[in-house]
Amino acid sequence: QVQLVESGGGLVQAGGSLRLSCAASGSIFSIAAMGWYRQAPGKQRELVATVTNGGSTNYADSVKGRFTISRDNAKNTAYLQMNSLKPEDTAVYYCNANVITIIGATKVGGYWGQGTQVTVSS
Repeated sequence: QVQLVESGGGLVQAGGSLRLSCAASGSIFSIAAMGWYRQAPGKQRELVATVTNGGSTNYADSVKGRFTISRDNAKNTAYLQMNSLKPEDTAVYYCNANVITIIGATKVGGYWGQGTQVTVSS
């Protein structure tokens, strides 16, 4: 079994910063990629940023230059540093991981955490 736990969400004023963490645990052999997604009320879940095992990153246009994704492969942990936050960044942020288990299995769509709330006030 694989579990992902997000932390670091909270309430912040516009222009402020938050750092999210995602720790993966369980029967993990390796993680090819990890990513952050977000979902605001009434909207579909959208990609925020992804990072591969090799360190390649990808960002949504709306967060480029403000957010930075990183990972610590030894700890099976991903981070999202969010700077210059805007009210439109308000959403539940979810972590996703493309995990290869110790028995060599993968899951279509990867594994998901339960989310952490980020609220940015005006």
